[in-house]
Amino acid sequence: MRSLLSPKITRRAFTGGLTAAVSLPALVGCGDKKSQIRVYNWDTYIGPTTLEDFTKATGTEVRYDLFADNAELFAKLREGNPGYDVIVPSNDTVERMIRADMLVALDRTKIPNFANLEPAFQDAAFDKGRKYTMPYFWGTVGIGYRKSKVPTPPTSWASIFDNPSMKGRISVLGEPAQLVGIAAKYLGYSINVRDPEQIAAAEKLLIKAKPTFLTIAGDDGQDRLLRGEVDLCMEHSGDILQVMKEDPDLGFALPKEGGLLWQDCLAIPKGAPNVAAAHDFINFILRPDVHAAIAATIRYPLPNAAAKKLMSADYLNDSAIYPPADALAKSETQTYPGEATQRLYDETLTRLRAA
Repeated sequence: MRSLLSPKITRRAFTGGLTAAVSLPALVGCGDKKSQIRVYNWDTYIGPTTLEDFTKATGTEVRYDLFADNAELFAKLREGNPGYDVIVPSNDTVERMIRADMLVALDRTKIPNFANLEPAFQDAAFDKGRKYTMPYFWGTVGIGYRKSKVPTPPTSWASIFDNPSMKGRISVLGEPAQLVGIAAKYLGYSINVRDPEQIAAAEKLLIKAKPTFLTIAGDDGQDRLLRGEVDLCMEHSGDILQVMKEDPDLGFALPKEGGLLWQDCLAIPKGAPNVAAAHDFINFILRPDVHAAIAATIRYPLPNAAAKKLMSADYLNDSAIYPPADALAKSETQTYPGEATQRLYDETLTRLRAA
């Protein structure tokens, strides 16, 4: 769930060996090129040599494009597939795309590395029987912070929504369902808020808190935190963990009210030009050494049991990557609310921006 608001080079993308072009071809390995696939993914969400390694292993070239958020991904694909073979939607968007008949049913015989997955990830409420998706990574949305400015780790979403002393020093996610859902969670409702009155209460809270927000945008809070533009941000755990490697003054906390649990998935959209190679790519990602190498770079929790066996103790024991059970128990997975409620979320964000 990482984002790119406009073509750019982030420090992590550069050090990871990626360029920031909107479309990025991987190098073709030795021998003749067999085919090409186009992959549509989040920013800073791949290993430093993953694409090149796939090309060397299969002879298939990869064109790698970046999207800002699930809304952009869904909108682009809903108008007709412009040529993507593999996409990486989050769980609630997977559910939405399945309902809209936008995904290809996977041929499990072409993905033998499915067997490497932890049992808990071999099925999903949003994709029964894993008919359309394979898990890529999962994680939480919590609070990133600068320790020298916020000496005590934030224990509540109040740090984001009720913190007037931080005027202009906070960033929040701009995806409507996430922002409204987390505001509702702070108010004691469900992240999967559906009641219009509860959504209105979340909107009131957000508008009151807006003077403390430097930005309501895609999930680039980690970059703003690293640059010193904000001291607190609502962000995905792995994004903050990546910048923590660059600046030890940064930290991540999962609030006592609980956070948002999410799962990003590998899927093949309807109209994919190269379905066979798309299956090859998904199976390649689920190879233990490949999945482990990506995890070591992006610092998100793995759904791959075989890959976890290859990870360091530092990674496996990091509570920001694998939060304690009690914190996870209070967190919720977002589900697709339906078109009518989604419009309420979108309208809330529009009014918030205009306030």
